[in-house]
Amino acid sequence: MSTAPSQTAAANQARRKRTEDKLRAVADAILQMQRRRLPVTYPAIASRAGVSRTFLYDNPAARDLISAAIARTATRRQHDQADRDAQAEASWQQRALNAEQALKTAHAEIRAQRARISELLGELRDTQREQDHDALQRLTAENTTLKHRLRQLTSDQRAMEEKLQAARSNNRFLDKRIAGLEAQLLDAGISGRT
Repeated sequence: MSTAPSQTAAANQARRKRTEDKLRAVADAILQMQRRRLPVTYPAIASRAGVSRTFLYDNPAARDLISAAIARTATRRQHDQADRDAQAEASWQQRALNAEQALKTAHAEIRAQRARISELLGELRDTQREQDHDALQRLTAENTTLKHRLRQLTSDQRAMEEKLQAARSNNRFLDKRIAGLEAQLLDAGISGRT
């Protein structure tokens, strides 16, 4: 009679050891899959660990290991996507800031040129009476050049405003795209759990 309980104890011990070995193989398979950034799924783990899917579904410790791995993978993917989205948004924001800075610079230069034109026009009026015909022609040519420069700066300003509008439009588009991708990630996360 003493042999039956010892055989039962030995069988139970062997069963526990096999279960522990299988759990260790599952944990190793999960680590390998995460290192290689492979999707963590029950069939993939069962194949890689050399265990049955039934074992994975029936054993609470195996289910806990897989659930934790799936959660970590989803969190890592969300974090990676958020990083990529932040980099893209930062790039567009920097472009918009550069366009705004260039527009401010163009405005400042236009103001400076207008002030210079005003000064020259004032000097022109003062010297008109005193200067001879050649000086008047020279001043007129300079005035024409300055007016041409003003037109050019005004044209540049319009171009910079258009670039700024385009950058802002791109930024709005990217914001909508990011929101769409986040919604897809949430949908994928919800459908992946079910």
